[in-house]
Amino acid sequence: MRLAGKQVVCFVESEFEDLELWYPVLRLREEGAVVHLVGPKANHVYIGKYGVPCEAEKSMAEIDPADYAGVLVPGGWAPDKLRRYPEVLSFVAAMHEAKKPIGHICHAGWVLASAKILHGVTTTSTPGIKDDIENAGATWVDEEVVVDGHIVGSRRPPDLPAYAKAFADLLAEKAT
Repeated sequence: MRLAGKQVVCFVESEFEDLELWYPVLRLREEGAVVHLVGPKANHVYIGKYGVPCEAEKSMAEIDPADYAGVLVPGGWAPDKLRRYPEVLSFVAAMHEAKKPIGHICHAGWVLASAKILHGVTTTSTPGIKDDIENAGATWVDEEVVVDGHIVGSRRPPDLPAYAKAFADLLAEKAT
Protein backbone atom coordinates (compact mmCIF):
# COMPACT_ATOMS: atom_id res chain seq x y z
CA MET A 1 0.00 0.00 0.00
CA ARG A 2 1.72 3.11 -1.25
CA LEU A 3 0.54 5.43 1.56
CA ALA A 4 1.39 3.13 4.48
CA GLY A 5 3.04 5.11 7.24
CA LYS A 6 1.65 8.46 6.06
CA GLN A 7 -0.50 10.42 8.50
CA VAL A 8 -2.96 13.03 7.26
CA VAL A 9 -5.22 15.50 9.05
CA CYS A 10 -8.72 16.12 7.76
CA PHE A 11 -10.33 19.09 9.47
CA VAL A 12 -14.01 18.88 10.35
CA GLU A 13 -16.64 21.34 11.56
CA SER A 14 -20.42 21.46 11.31
CA GLU A 15 -21.98 21.61 7.86
CA PHE A 16 -19.06 20.06 5.98
CA GLU A 17 -19.96 18.84 2.49
CA ASP A 18 -20.48 15.15 3.21
CA LEU A 19 -18.90 13.71 0.06
CA GLU A 20 -16.03 16.21 0.07
CA LEU A 21 -14.99 14.99 3.49
CA TRP A 22 -15.63 11.26 3.26
CA TYR A 23 -14.57 10.48 -0.33
CA PRO A 24 -10.91 11.60 0.05
CA VAL A 25 -10.66 10.21 3.60
CA LEU A 26 -11.80 6.77 2.51
CA ARG A 27 -9.66 6.89 -0.65
CA LEU A 28 -6.51 7.65 1.37
CA ARG A 29 -7.35 5.01 3.97
CA GLU A 30 -7.76 2.44 1.16
CA GLU A 31 -4.16 3.16 0.19
CA GLY A 32 -2.88 2.72 3.73
CA ALA A 33 -2.77 6.28 5.06
CA VAL A 34 -3.85 7.03 8.60
CA VAL A 35 -6.29 9.92 8.38
CA HIS A 36 -7.17 11.70 11.62
CA LEU A 37 -10.46 13.57 11.71
CA VAL A 38 -9.73 16.75 13.64
CA GLY A 39 -12.25 19.25 14.98
CA PRO A 40 -12.50 21.88 17.67
CA LYS A 41 -13.33 19.14 20.20
CA ALA A 42 -12.19 15.50 20.23
CA ASN A 43 -14.89 12.82 20.40
CA HIS A 44 -17.52 15.31 19.28
CA VAL A 45 -19.87 14.43 16.42
CA TYR A 46 -20.14 17.02 13.66
CA ILE A 47 -22.98 16.76 11.15
CA GLY A 48 -22.55 17.34 7.43
CA LYS A 49 -24.83 19.42 5.22
CA TYR A 50 -26.82 16.32 4.27
CA GLY A 51 -26.89 14.73 7.72
CA VAL A 52 -23.88 12.40 7.57
CA PRO A 53 -22.05 12.39 10.92
CA CYS A 54 -18.32 12.61 11.50
CA GLU A 55 -16.74 12.12 14.91
CA ALA A 56 -13.54 14.05 15.50
CA GLU A 57 -10.83 11.71 16.74
CA LYS A 58 -8.60 14.55 17.89
CA SER A 59 -8.97 18.19 18.79
CA MET A 60 -7.13 21.00 17.05
CA ALA A 61 -5.09 21.54 20.22
CA GLU A 62 -3.75 17.94 20.08
CA ILE A 63 -2.08 17.99 16.69
CA ASP A 64 1.40 19.01 15.57
CA PRO A 65 2.18 19.66 11.88
CA ALA A 66 5.51 17.85 12.29
CA ASP A 67 3.59 14.59 12.82
CA TYR A 68 1.66 14.77 9.54
CA ALA A 69 2.47 14.28 5.86
CA GLY A 70 -0.55 16.21 4.55
CA VAL A 71 -3.81 17.99 5.33
CA LEU A 72 -7.27 17.96 3.76
CA VAL A 73 -9.85 20.71 4.10
CA PRO A 74 -13.35 19.68 2.98
CA GLY A 75 -15.87 22.09 1.53
CA GLY A 76 -19.41 22.94 2.44
CA TRP A 77 -20.02 25.65 5.01
CA ALA A 78 -17.44 24.20 7.44
CA PRO A 79 -14.54 26.19 5.93
CA ASP A 80 -16.22 29.45 6.94
CA LYS A 81 -16.07 28.18 10.53
CA LEU A 82 -12.65 26.53 10.29
CA ARG A 83 -10.94 29.71 9.08
CA ARG A 84 -11.87 31.40 12.37
CA TYR A 85 -9.69 29.04 14.44
CA PRO A 86 -6.10 30.27 14.85
CA GLU A 87 -5.02 26.64 15.35
CA VAL A 88 -6.29 25.68 11.89
CA LEU A 89 -4.63 28.65 10.21
CA SER A 90 -1.29 28.09 11.93
CA PHE A 91 -1.43 24.35 11.10
CA VAL A 92 -2.14 25.04 7.42
CA ALA A 93 0.58 27.74 7.32
CA ALA A 94 3.10 25.33 8.88
CA MET A 95 2.22 22.64 6.35
CA HIS A 96 2.68 25.21 3.58
CA GLU A 97 6.05 26.28 4.96
CA ALA A 98 7.14 22.62 5.01
CA LYS A 99 5.77 22.13 1.45
CA LYS A 100 3.57 19.23 2.58
CA PRO A 101 0.46 18.41 0.52
CA ILE A 102 -2.55 20.61 1.24
CA GLY A 103 -5.86 19.58 -0.32
CA HIS A 104 -8.84 21.92 -0.61
CA ILE A 105 -12.13 21.55 -2.42
CA CYS A 106 -15.14 23.77 -3.04
CA HIS A 107 -15.34 26.47 -0.31
CA ALA A 108 -12.22 25.12 1.48
CA GLY A 109 -10.12 27.70 -0.36
CA TRP A 110 -11.37 30.17 2.23
CA VAL A 111 -9.15 28.45 4.82
CA LEU A 112 -6.07 28.76 2.61
CA ALA A 113 -6.90 32.40 1.89
CA SER A 114 -7.23 33.14 5.60
CA ALA A 115 -3.94 31.32 6.25
CA LYS A 116 -2.41 33.71 3.71
CA ILE A 117 -0.77 30.98 1.61
CA LEU A 118 -2.39 31.56 -1.80
CA HIS A 119 -0.26 34.43 -3.11
CA GLY A 120 1.24 33.34 -6.44
CA VAL A 121 -0.57 29.98 -6.47
CA THR A 122 -2.69 28.71 -9.36
CA THR A 123 -5.73 26.85 -8.04
CA THR A 124 -9.46 26.31 -8.33
CA SER A 125 -12.51 26.23 -6.08
CA THR A 126 -16.23 26.47 -6.38
CA PRO A 127 -16.85 29.40 -8.76
CA GLY A 128 -18.74 31.13 -5.93
CA ILE A 129 -15.49 32.02 -4.15
CA LYS A 130 -13.43 32.79 -7.25
CA ASP A 131 -13.14 36.46 -6.22
CA ASP A 132 -11.98 35.49 -2.71
CA ILE A 133 -9.29 33.22 -4.15
CA GLU A 134 -8.10 35.91 -6.57
CA ASN A 135 -8.19 38.59 -3.85
CA ALA A 136 -5.91 36.33 -1.79
CA GLY A 137 -3.34 36.56 -4.62
CA ALA A 138 -4.01 33.32 -6.48
CA THR A 139 -4.73 32.72 -10.14
CA TRP A 140 -8.10 30.94 -10.36
CA VAL A 141 -8.79 28.45 -13.15
CA ASP A 142 -11.94 26.45 -13.93
CA GLU A 143 -10.60 22.87 -13.94
CA GLU A 144 -11.62 19.73 -12.04
CA VAL A 145 -8.31 19.56 -10.20
CA VAL A 146 -5.29 21.84 -10.11
CA VAL A 147 -1.95 20.89 -8.59
CA ASP A 148 0.49 23.74 -8.00
CA GLY A 149 3.50 22.48 -6.09
CA HIS A 150 2.13 20.99 -2.89
CA ILE A 151 -1.37 22.55 -3.12
CA VAL A 152 -4.18 20.50 -4.66
CA GLY A 153 -7.44 22.31 -5.39
CA SER A 154 -10.75 21.11 -6.77
CA ARG A 155 -14.18 22.59 -7.49
CA ARG A 156 -17.05 20.36 -6.33
CA PRO A 157 -18.28 16.78 -5.72
CA PRO A 158 -18.27 15.61 -9.37
CA ASP A 159 -14.51 16.35 -9.37
CA LEU A 160 -13.80 14.12 -6.35
CA PRO A 161 -12.24 11.18 -8.25
CA ALA A 162 -9.63 13.43 -9.89
CA TYR A 163 -9.08 15.41 -6.65
CA ALA A 164 -8.57 12.38 -4.41
CA LYS A 165 -6.26 10.72 -6.95
CA ALA A 166 -4.15 13.87 -7.37
CA PHE A 167 -3.81 14.31 -3.60
CA ALA A 168 -2.93 10.62 -3.08
CA ASP A 169 -0.38 10.76 -5.91
CA LEU A 170 1.25 13.86 -4.44
CA LEU A 171 1.29 12.35 -0.95
CA ALA A 172 2.92 9.19 -2.33
CA GLU A 173 5.70 11.27 -3.93
CA LYS A 174 6.56 13.18 -0.75
CA ALA A 175 8.86 11.88 1.95
CA THR A 176 7.15 11.58 5.34
